[in-house]
Amino acid sequence: MFYHNIRKATFIRRPNRFIAIVDIDGHEETVHVKNTGRCKELLIPGCEVWLTEPGTPGRKTRFDLVAVRKSTGVLFNIDSQAPNKVMKEWLSTRNYDIVSPEYTYGNSRIDFYMERGAEKYLMEVKGCTLEIDGMGYFPDAPTERGVKHIRELIKAKESGYHAILAFVIQMDGINEVRANTDTHPEFGEAMDDAVKAGVEIWFMKCHVEPDTLEIISN
Repeated sequence: MFYHNIRKATFIRRPNRFIAIVDIDGHEETVHVKNTGRCKELLIPGCEVWLTEPGTPGRKTRFDLVAVRKSTGVLFNIDSQAPNKVMKEWLSTRNYDIVSPEYTYGNSRIDFYMERGAEKYLMEVKGCTLEIDGMGYFPDAPTERGVKHIRELIKAKESGYHAILAFVIQMDGINEVRANTDTHPEFGEAMDDAVKAGVEIWFMKCHVEPDTLEIISN
C-alpha cells in the first residue's frame, strides 16, 4: 500500500491520543495520529516522523502522522488502518474465490471472510507496532475487543471454519509476535486458548518505507 504527499517532520509532543505537535520546516503543526495506542517507546521528542496530506475537505488537521523512526534507526508504520489495507492487497494474490472484509460472525465483525472451493476461512488482523529486544509484542494497551475477537475465532474453528489470527508486523526485521501479558494478561490467555483450539497464528513480515507498507512473507 502507498501513501501520497508524504513529508518528513520532527515530533515534539502528543497532547492526547488523537493529535501530535510536530515541527515542519521550522514551524509547529498539529497533526492527526493514526494510532490511538500508546506508542510511548516510539513517539519521543525529537524523533523523525512522516506525514501524509490526505486533502480531505473540512478536516481539523492538515496532516496524518503515519510513520516514525525509532532511536535504533528502524522505521515503524503506525497507521492503525494500514494492516487491513495491506492484508486485503495480499489476500487478493492468494487465489481465494471470495475475499470479503468486515464479515459479521457471532457478535463480532471479523476482518476477513474468505472462500476457496468448499473451504471457508475467517481471519482477524492485528497490527504490531511494539518491539522489545528484537521481538514483536501485542497489544501495547489493553484490548477487550481483541480478546472478544479471539474468542469468536475459537468458536468459528469449532464450527468447521479455518480460523486465522494474523499479525501484520509494521516494521522490518521482526519475525514473531508474542502476547504482551504484562499489559493485558487476558489477551495472552485467549491467544493460548486459540492455539490449543487449532486457530492458526500468522506472522506477516513486512517492509516499511516512509510512503509504503508491504507484506513480504508469512
